[in-house]
Amino acid sequence: MATKTTYDFDMMLSNAREAYGEELYKMAKEGKDFVFTYSDNVAPSSSAGKLLKEFPERCFNFGIAEADQVGASAGLALSGCVVFSQVFGPFLPLRAADQIHTDIAYNDVNVRLIGTHSGVTAGGGPTHNDIADLALYRAIPHLTVVVPADANQCCKFVRKSMDFVGPMVIRIDRAGSPDVYAGDYELEIGKAIETLEGTDAYIISCGSNLYECLMASRALEKECGLSIGVLDMHTVKPLDADAVVRAAEKTGNIVTVEDHSINGGLGGAVAEVLCETGYRGKFKRIGMPDEFAVLGSVDAIYHHYGMDRDGISAVLKKMLGR
Repeated sequence: MATKTTYDFDMMLSNAREAYGEELYKMAKEGKDFVFTYSDNVAPSSSAGKLLKEFPERCFNFGIAEADQVGASAGLALSGCVVFSQVFGPFLPLRAADQIHTDIAYNDVNVRLIGTHSGVTAGGGPTHNDIADLALYRAIPHLTVVVPADANQCCKFVRKSMDFVGPMVIRIDRAGSPDVYAGDYELEIGKAIETLEGTDAYIISCGSNLYECLMASRALEKECGLSIGVLDMHTVKPLDADAVVRAAEKTGNIVTVEDHSINGGLGGAVAEVLCETGYRGKFKRIGMPDEFAVLGSVDAIYHHYGMDRDGISAVLKKMLGR
């Protein structure tokens, strides 16, 4: 049975970047034992700043030195701490790749890397876009990678990560986005959520793109009578291969949508599963093509590259001959 969503309501905005800081603060007040590392002003400028003011003894600012921050976070974790480490997302995978690989993943330590401003949501142009991180993370052993679809789901991941063993990346976009889920629901790391059931095709997505996928499904049902299922693949690594196979066997039409390069991200992971299981149906990836993004607002960039509901609908109509 599909998990209930709020996709009938268009503008219930919340902000995962702010919500995660509030959740950390709540956890500290509850006596949860963790330390917090951060870069420059990324934490003070968000709700995580409350943590700094009330619990300064457990917070460490590394300035503009992401590689040092990630390496030191590994050291803190090796001493027995659970570490939340917040970095401006675009600078996490590219500046601290060696430390993520060798210090964090190789030592298999309990560091939660919080990468904010993911995808093209930073608003700073191509140098501040974060469109290659999933490709890097997927290739590094031991890393678990989650991409929350809304603020509520982000908080669930932050809280669940306290009892998780091993390193985890929590990828968060910058701007407010519509709430996807209605009320409480079961969230299991590594298990996709079927937000809509479908018989004609399935969209597999994650993060803030999930909402546009739900809206595209609703539009296609009204316009063409199509039944489009939507899977929330919130855990990109390890991927829920069983959920992918079930969707493929049910419809024979799969589309992936992500705020990331189409090379090596969620779409690539789904494609690997389909190829290795002998899938003979139709498949299409939607995301950033192999180029640096054009300048513009997030909505404008999504529209330009067909990552919004209109673009997703167009791809599905073409795939299904409508």
